[in-house]
Amino acid sequence: MALNEVLAALMFLVTFGLLLGGFPVAFTLSGVALIFAALGAGVGELDFSFLSFMPQRIFGNMTNEVLIAVPLFVFMGVMLERSKVAEELLDSMGRLFGPLRGGLGISVIIVGALLAASTGIVGATVVTMGLLSLPTMLRRGYDPKLACGAISAAGTLGQIIPPSIVLILLGDQISNAYQDAQRTLGNYSPEPVSVGDLFAGALLPGLSLVGLYILYQIYMAWRKPESSPAIPIEELGDISYGQMFRLIASALLPPIILIVAVLGSILAGVATPTEAAAVGSIGALLLAGARQENTSNWPVVMAVLALALMYVLSLTTDLRVARDIIDIGDQLAIVAAIVAAVAVTYGTGVCLLRVHRSGILLEVMRATLDITAMVFVILIGAALFSLVFRGFHGDDMVHDFLASLPGGTFGAVLLVMLVMFFLGFFLDFIEIIFVVVPIVAPILLKMNVDPVWLGVMMAMNLQTSFLTPPFGFALFYLRGVAPPEVTTMHIYRGVLPFVLIQILGLALLALFPQLATWLPKVVFG
Repeated sequence: MALNEVLAALMFLVTFGLLLGGFPVAFTLSGVALIFAALGAGVGELDFSFLSFMPQRIFGNMTNEVLIAVPLFVFMGVMLERSKVAEELLDSMGRLFGPLRGGLGISVIIVGALLAASTGIVGATVVTMGLLSLPTMLRRGYDPKLACGAISAAGTLGQIIPPSIVLILLGDQISNAYQDAQRTLGNYSPEPVSVGDLFAGALLPGLSLVGLYILYQIYMAWRKPESSPAIPIEELGDISYGQMFRLIASALLPPIILIVAVLGSILAGVATPTEAAAVGSIGALLLAGARQENTSNWPVVMAVLALALMYVLSLTTDLRVARDIIDIGDQLAIVAAIVAAVAVTYGTGVCLLRVHRSGILLEVMRATLDITAMVFVILIGAALFSLVFRGFHGDDMVHDFLASLPGGTFGAVLLVMLVMFFLGFFLDFIEIIFVVVPIVAPILLKMNVDPVWLGVMMAMNLQTSFLTPPFGFALFYLRGVAPPEVTTMHIYRGVLPFVLIQILGLALLALFPQLATWLPKVVFG
């Protein structure tokens, strides 16, 4: 084994040792990279001028429009979480499905999927669901194991259901890795892989998991009725069709419309993920503002209608003003778009004032800043780590190792998935995406693995890892907010059937890659 390969292997081992020891991720990555770069330069195995590429990498991240979607989606998710949207959703869904046996469990899974699609942050979803729904389920006589399993599984759906922070970061890394792999293979004008491709690819597997979770809840309600009893009608009171319609219209419909608008605009090719994230942030702000004060909500309604008008105008007319000749129809459309923009600005300003008065805005901004800063500092540290690792030709070493495995491409993909699965016990998804994916993804993509399928497999694999006892992050999040009567073994035993469902979903995705590749081809050609 050559000296540079020894240094590359040591660099990797030291990094993970320090991460497991609890050292800050960003400073561990950059610190280890700098130390080993100096060591490699000292023994003549690394040209220190190799680090001159680092400013270009940082500048590339600064000018990457895709990554701007991260703080916008974080803002959207945190705003929906802090503005009691989740609480209203759970209450409304519980009233609608509660009279059915297992209905409360089904409600938790559906609301978890909706929150996952809106927040994309596993910790926030699990904690919110644990605080709001676990005491209610226990009070209604649900088996603690089933309740804990349903909440943990529903909370991790944020990893796979778009729009997801995981898919945005994975999409960026997979796109870069695919470009590198294709250039190595001699293709200098490859078909680009975008975050939108990953969103479309993850939609069917994510919804399939939701369906499998609900089927399991229905099975348990039929097989063991005492595990998930119905809520007596007399406790809920008679719900007329009018009341049911108002429940759906006030609590369920607005978040669904917001999610469909964000995801639909991406899949329809009308907006990039960054533009859709901006619309989602405005929508979440309007939704939060509408719930804060018992005053007229006409500014919010006006802003929503104005947004819809702008969307229709952008599809049906040419709104460009830098033209020599603009016909009368386009002139009227441009004027209407300007008026709509003023209406959106006014409605957004009113909602900003409302959430500021309620104290929510400051909390949301602070949480958004914390999460975004963490992501980008880790990104810079990971870029330096990857650069030094490649300077030692560590990527060639990994490529030779994976290529020599029995089973060819299947064996290489299986090993990478197993490594990522076990790393998910100890490391956050951001660390895994920024450290592991840049190293292994180009190698797998050189083996003609479909990039969209690979990205979706990685996302679902990490989701399974976060759910698996004894180290799954989602289990620790739920343990932290669970009532004293819920034991750790309740959580572990309750989540095992959902882990098996996850593994079944992974196996189906591995056997039928079309689950991830069909929709992107239909939508984006």
